[in-house]
Amino acid sequence: MSELDLGNNEKTIRLLKDDNGVYFEIVYKHYFAPLYSFATQYLVREKAEGVVQETMLWLWENKKTLIPEMSLKSLLFTIVKNKCLNKTNHEQMKNRIHETLKEKYQDQFENPDFYLENELFQLFHDALDRLPENFRQAFEMSRMDGLTHKEIAEQLGVSPQTVNYRLGKALEILRKELKEYLPIFLVMLI
Repeated sequence: MSELDLGNNEKTIRLLKDDNGVYFEIVYKHYFAPLYSFATQYLVREKAEGVVQETMLWLWENKKTLIPEMSLKSLLFTIVKNKCLNKTNHEQMKNRIHETLKEKYQDQFENPDFYLENELFQLFHDALDRLPENFRQAFEMSRMDGLTHKEIAEQLGVSPQTVNYRLGKALEILRKELKEYLPIFLVMLI
């Protein structure tokens, strides 16, 4: 193996084009540290290292398309710079989206109980709406209006035992429908 003269750009590129990995390793070792140092001006160390690795992988995969008259050094530094800027722009975009979502859903971020309570409230009302009409009516009059069984019976024109039966069935159905959420309801009530 003749030693690779990295000062001779055309020879370096010609040798890389037909390389089985020997010359590439020399190029890799020569350029890695300066490219990494350059990339850390834009990115944190781990990401900078990743960008340099990607760039060197690109060089290996595209070595056959290199033009001997082009500056390998300029090419590698340009690729690293563009990749760093793309990652920086991507991070900035992600941060802007995160901030927008945070502002839009600030109540949920600051008070997750608010979101949970609304969600549970909706689940409860959906289950209540699915009850048969006479069960739902008895339940609402008892639990929401605070009426006694006797008062409900008088208003509906049925016996107190019928009201008791309807309430029992309503509670049974609601327990089944909301069984996955009962522990959360209990915690919220306490």
